[in-house]
Amino acid sequence: MPLTREDVRSELERQNVRFLRLQFSDIMGQNKNVEVPTSQFEKALDGEIMFDGSSVQGFARIEESDMLLKPDYGSFLVFPSIIEGDARGKVARLICDITHPDGSSFEGDPRFVLKRQIERLRSLGFDDMYAGPEPEFFLFARDATGAPTTITNDAAGYFDLAPVDRGEEARRDMVNALVEMGFEIEAAHHEVAPGQHEIDFKYTDAMTTADNIATFRMVVKRIASLHGLHATFMPKPVAGINGSGMHTHLSLFRKGENAFFEPKAEHQLSHTAKNWIAGLLEHAQGIVALTNPLVNSYKRLTPGYEAPTNIAWSVSNRSAMIRIPARRGIGTRCELRMPDPSCNPYLALAAIMAAGIDGIERNLVPPPAIARNIYQMSVRDRRKHKIKELPPTLREALVALNKDRVVREAMGSHVFEHYLDAKSKEFEAYRISVHEWELDQYLAEY
Repeated sequence: MPLTREDVRSELERQNVRFLRLQFSDIMGQNKNVEVPTSQFEKALDGEIMFDGSSVQGFARIEESDMLLKPDYGSFLVFPSIIEGDARGKVARLICDITHPDGSSFEGDPRFVLKRQIERLRSLGFDDMYAGPEPEFFLFARDATGAPTTITNDAAGYFDLAPVDRGEEARRDMVNALVEMGFEIEAAHHEVAPGQHEIDFKYTDAMTTADNIATFRMVVKRIASLHGLHATFMPKPVAGINGSGMHTHLSLFRKGENAFFEPKAEHQLSHTAKNWIAGLLEHAQGIVALTNPLVNSYKRLTPGYEAPTNIAWSVSNRSAMIRIPARRGIGTRCELRMPDPSCNPYLALAAIMAAGIDGIERNLVPPPAIARNIYQMSVRDRRKHKIKELPPTLREALVALNKDRVVREAMGSHVFEHYLDAKSKEFEAYRISVHEWELDQYLAEY
């Protein structure tokens, strides 16, 4: 049963919580919060805490800046002592929706964007979209001043153990903290690149998954700092090695049954599953501006480093953008392989959902699944199979987003315009900067 206001109030008293964080996300996916003491708990639980929206990127103009934090009681948790020490009192948090003073939803709230797509999906008769993310991250050393470096603290590889994997203790503390906070952790291990790690948590409904990703990133960074390390979700912090992705497993359920499973169909995938896959393929070039939001994201999406560059699907290999894992029945799902962990999880999942819904509503049919390794196919073969490529830079991704009516409408005009403007400025700042590579390449020569 979902928690009620009284449930949360009782827990605050029972656990002697002294501070309550009212957490929300800005358009770029950065966690924000307003923290209140015990004297303000009743007001906070009633959604009466106001903040200045003009101070948050992409939110509001000064003349319309007053906004309220409406708590989602189901998101309540008390932080473990390893994250928030008890010396000044226990700290709890509630994730909040943003509303105008009259109680109406703020259209620039990323949670509101995702809620609208969930409502669309339910209007089609589905329970929800379930998502299981696999976020990767790097652990780097800090210098004498405490600033982060790109010096890894180990030379381990895929599934290596201590003492080669020198991040094992930090990773275990992360897992322990997450479990104490209610996460169901399925696996934790060292990844392919030195200093790279992955912690997988169980799939759940779309909104809870987005909340969990936001919480996960905070926990990982906090625990890493306690070990004298810096955790980064930057997709490609070091050239020449694998970058960090966030493969996301997706499925739809209807009346408690997996809507992607059809025992007698090709690949045992239902017509709904095929529609969904077709929608993701159709809108991939626009979606990627949200699932891979940084200039740096596109340095991960490069051939040779296990990241997809081609818009295709497969039931047998990992070179395609969408892979169908072997499990069937209730576990039937598609794995979307291009997202990275720097994304705003609310906007990314909303864009993914909008694309899939479009596939269902228009009864789109995907091309045949690709059985071959796409990386080894010639340009001619890829054209024959009508395999397009993902945008190679953030600029091209933003152009594709601007052209994609379905994804634009899913974001809403407020989020779309602010996001496009901010990301266009980000790319322009990158374009006019002089980088170390240019100095190494040209300074002495010319």
